[in-house]
Amino acid sequence: MKKLFLMLFITALVLLSCAQPPTEEMNMAIQALDRAENDVGALVYAQNYLSRARDAFERMQNDANSKRFDSARQNAAEVIANSERAISEGNIAAARTANEALNFLDVLENTVTETEASLYIARQIEDIQLDFEPLEEILEIARADLESAEESYSIGDYTEAIDIGQTIRSSLSEVDTQINQAAQALSPKN
Repeated sequence: MKKLFLMLFITALVLLSCAQPPTEEMNMAIQALDRAENDVGALVYAQNYLSRARDAFERMQNDANSKRFDSARQNAAEVIANSERAISEGNIAAARTANEALNFLDVLENTVTETEASLYIARQIEDIQLDFEPLEEILEIARADLESAEESYSIGDYTEAIDIGQTIRSSLSEVDTQINQAAQALSPKN
């Protein structure tokens, strides 16, 4: 009888412990999601994992309210895993984008210098049919935009730095094209 009573008591304890909401796991999930939602890298570069974490969080809350505690516990683990993954993937992507932006800005700085040199050489060519004033204005804007791109990079806005850089590259390409066309027009025809 004592054994039966002891077994029933242990079974009741196990059942009661299973019937308790996973408060600790849910609190950890809330903290993990909060960290991810306040992480710039996760917000900018890992929205897919952040979205999964939010979905799991919503399911966790619904399960807890419906007293499906095992499911709530599993969803809490999913919230934590996806939140941590969002932060990790966001940091990796941010570092990669920072590196790409830095390399792009270095190339652009050289491109600005080369375009300036081409324009200077074109000025030395006699009889070249080129309107230098608008080309100088484009170069001046490109220099100012390069400073803006470098400033964006310095504050960690790498995508903005790249976007500005693409505009600069396009403008410089226009200047180079006009210089090349004017130089080709001077070449003797065969």
